[in-house]
Amino acid sequence: MKRGEPTEPRPTLDDARAALTRYFGYPDFRGGQTDAIRGAIEGRDVLVLMPTGGGKSLCFQVPAIVLPGLTLVISPLISLMLDQVEALERRGIAAAFINSSLNAQEVAARMQAAEAGSLKLLYVAPERLDSQGFRERLDMLAIRLLAVDEAHCISQWGYDFRPSYLRVGGVRESLNCPVIALTATATPDVRRDIVRRLRLRDPVLVTKGFNRTNLSWHVMAAPTEPERQRLMLALLRRQRTGSIVVYASTRRSVDATADRINRASMRAAAYHAGVAPAERERLQNAFMEGRTPIIVATNAFGMGVDKPDVRLVVHVAMPSNLEGYYQEAGRAGRDGNAADCVLLHAYGDRFTHEFFITQTYPPRHAVEAAYAALATRVGAGPAPIDAEALAGATKGECNAKQVESVLRILGDAGIVRVVGREAADPWIRLVALPDRPPAGVPAEDVAILRALADRLGRRAWRGANIPLNALRPLVPQPDLAAATLAAMHEAGLLEFRPRSERMIIERLGDWPPAGLPIDWTTIDARRARELRRVDAMQAYAYTRGCRRGFVLRYFGDPDAMDRCTGCDNCLGPKAHLLRDATPPRGPNLNQRFQKAASYLKSRLL
Repeated sequence: MKRGEPTEPRPTLDDARAALTRYFGYPDFRGGQTDAIRGAIEGRDVLVLMPTGGGKSLCFQVPAIVLPGLTLVISPLISLMLDQVEALERRGIAAAFINSSLNAQEVAARMQAAEAGSLKLLYVAPERLDSQGFRERLDMLAIRLLAVDEAHCISQWGYDFRPSYLRVGGVRESLNCPVIALTATATPDVRRDIVRRLRLRDPVLVTKGFNRTNLSWHVMAAPTEPERQRLMLALLRRQRTGSIVVYASTRRSVDATADRINRASMRAAAYHAGVAPAERERLQNAFMEGRTPIIVATNAFGMGVDKPDVRLVVHVAMPSNLEGYYQEAGRAGRDGNAADCVLLHAYGDRFTHEFFITQTYPPRHAVEAAYAALATRVGAGPAPIDAEALAGATKGECNAKQVESVLRILGDAGIVRVVGREAADPWIRLVALPDRPPAGVPAEDVAILRALADRLGRRAWRGANIPLNALRPLVPQPDLAAATLAAMHEAGLLEFRPRSERMIIERLGDWPPAGLPIDWTTIDARRARELRRVDAMQAYAYTRGCRRGFVLRYFGDPDAMDRCTGCDNCLGPKAHLLRDATPPRGPNLNQRFQKAASYLKSRLL
């Protein structure tokens, strides 16, 4: 059974301050740390909204040191756990983590150490809470504080929702201990959701520290791709000291941008989830050690990275929300010295975000059309379903990229279940007409187009799976056939996906498509919420007022101001980092943006 509550008196703020000095070398707390730490050691629930670089980790690490028993830390990233545990151990603080990188014996040893009282902090991934056996073992530990890092992940209105975080509220109830929830990116709506889902009781709310006075905020108009690249290279050449982070929106854009920087005689590395884990670790180490001065990355880079001398962060495309932008830009100036955060903005960037939002939250007619097509293919038992084929059967109502979202919605409503996946033949869709191919296309490629059209019929233009040996009369070896089709894909003659898979779908009931038991109101609300967040991000780019004050008001920071000494709008033309750069201007805003500005004024600002 669970160990009894400690009988010794609670530690004081002076005890916490002494621990701060002894283990971390700081003479006193800063910003909102005092209020957060006082609340935690007094046994209050605490919600900390503090920006990247504001010292959030100390808000639970210091109480963990001075409180009796164990502090359990919910943390979403393996790299973040590893960095924090290593840093704590170097300071002589007993800490450990449990995540998927460990084998069963290592997990057992760390749990035994926690049960023996040998640890002060135990970090676990939220997915670990999905295990009933693990949750039962937690009840045997002397847990005196539950710390939930990146707490915005618990909110479906947040920018990085993680379903496994939904278990944390139940764990909190079973542990019956105080909770300190921490995030750098929570709007008022997300903040309320965190309080509700974590079941916080009259929490101490700390919303200070978003005003990073050493950071300067700039937005430059980049209406075309050549202008975007010109401005980026000019900014990189201008920066003479420290390190630089360049954020791009896609893997392809990251690779292309890094290549362009290297061809301009500057040294950069590309970092994204498509890079092998060992190589990502090597690239991150090279950047942290200063051997690579510029890192170009997607938002996969940055969590837990604490490089103090980043002097410039450039976003070459507009992020989808201010929460993500502020966190990524906040990688700059972690040492407290001056640094610049620059957004290169084009109005068209919003269309990319609108597209992905529509894919994630497809409209009702798309879901109903996909279910109608699915019902004709899945009978009494599980059946393999190809996303491209299913989308084609909806006759344009639903595209292949939306199929995964449709199945998620149907699955959440208990209408279907994905019971497995299986490998499928490569997927091909013709683009060029075999009878009227573009000029200069080799005769061999034209013959392949004709063979595919004959084999697939009408499916050739919608896309279909086809075995490579179907081309054997024209290309005898499968490997050569794959290479040939890949080359034709690059030439724009067809679309080719060499590795494909089909989902095994089971229908859990029979419904008419128009009568599906789905909460359409919630789906529509989430879609609208995401679109408003895009509007807010674009409003930041177009504002003629203080950009720093805009951000602080968005996050609810009471220190928001109308003028500052650290943004391009307040400082005027002389503060522009590049003489020929211009900020985006608002008079050409369309009607939709004007509505977004009204929303921000009434709800966020």
